[in-house]
Amino acid sequence: MWTLPNILTVFRLALLPVMVIFLFVAAPWAAWTCLAIYIIGALTDWLDGRIARKHNLISEFGTFLDPISDKIYVVTIMLMLVATDRITGLGVVLVIAILVREFLVSGLREYLGPKGIKVPVTDLAKWKTAVQMAATGILIVAPYIYGGWVIGFLGLAAATALTWITGWGYLKAGLEEMKISG
Repeated sequence: MWTLPNILTVFRLALLPVMVIFLFVAAPWAAWTCLAIYIIGALTDWLDGRIARKHNLISEFGTFLDPISDKIYVVTIMLMLVATDRITGLGVVLVIAILVREFLVSGLREYLGPKGIKVPVTDLAKWKTAVQMAATGILIVAPYIYGGWVIGFLGLAAATALTWITGWGYLKAGLEEMKISG
């Protein structure tokens, strides 16, 4: 159970309380420190899967925890960006749209999983995650960089569009499976 990929996944979750504290501190050093920790967490997301596949360390625990950890990581940081006014106005609508899609896809996977139907991650969904992570990172330090709000918002808008495009693909595939099996 305690393979390196699983340790990295748990470590990513352990970083969250530290980032939350730094996000509440209204100072440039706190934002940049939070960004550094955020990047470490994002890298563990990429690294845990790579190590698990390369060294055949895929486990049931990791298969269960990694996607949940990813959702907790994204949801917590986005909610904190809203709570600290780094995301406001229309940006809040974008965050809600992203969160709704994440829960719908998770629910779809939960429903289809016991039926033996996998919902694999697409390449476009990987791009969505990369754009979302980059936009979120920029928004962490947006108050302290020129154009940070605009760049972060545009990235968030792009991530939202990709989120719904990929979400629709997953939902369509899931609905087809439900018709076939139902």
